[in-house]
Amino acid sequence: MSELVLIVEDERDLLTALDYNLRREGYRTRTASNGREALALATGPETPDLVLLDLMLPDLPGTEVCRQLRAHEATRRTPIVMLTAKTDEVDRVVGFEVGADDYVAKPFSVRELMLRVRAVLRRARPDAPSEPAGFVDHGRLRLDVPAHRVFVGGEEVILTALEFRLLRTLLERRGRVQSRETLLIDVWGMSPEVTTRTVDTHVKRLRQKLGAAGAYVETLRGVGYRMVADVPEERPAQRRRS
Repeated sequence: MSELVLIVEDERDLLTALDYNLRREGYRTRTASNGREALALATGPETPDLVLLDLMLPDLPGTEVCRQLRAHEATRRTPIVMLTAKTDEVDRVVGFEVGADDYVAKPFSVRELMLRVRAVLRRARPDAPSEPAGFVDHGRLRLDVPAHRVFVGGEEVILTALEFRLLRTLLERRGRVQSRETLLIDVWGMSPEVTTRTVDTHVKRLRQKLGAAGAYVETLRGVGYRMVADVPEERPAQRRRS
């Protein structure tokens, strides 16, 4: 069965165009013109495989719809792509902070959006060919790759599909520095010319969710991020000052 995309958009002409183009690409679709209708459809009998979510809705902000989807058991891992006319960096950052997996600013080309949808769905598939089999262990961390589950000290931590991919990428390349540009390409499928704090925002959220294990993700100022083998109790700079 083809994948189901829920389109949440209050502009009728755009909603119709998105519905038509997604169906032409082979996806099944459901449509909603406001936030409450979207939440009812998303948490109904059939959970969508992806949600296209407009930020400006007549009843609820798209960010609130995103928060509620992330809080619901059935949709907490469902990929969400935000659509909005807002182009300020702060709006993109807020979208990612509430759990969006990607962000497309209006006006956009249909071809670009279809490519983004395809890329996000591919990343979210547990059986994607790029996924290694089995578990990945690292200190307090354990990744159950086939099930897309993460555990810290035996307790499960709920990550979005994109956060899981970011963590897995850092773990697979542990000890090696990953620049923001590299992560944008390999995790988000974006061009390095995209000027956004997407990576920093997601790393911050990832660390918060991982708790004590978040310290495994080391920041190299002006360079990027690295997954370290262990977390020392005291940083060298702190010991020098004492």
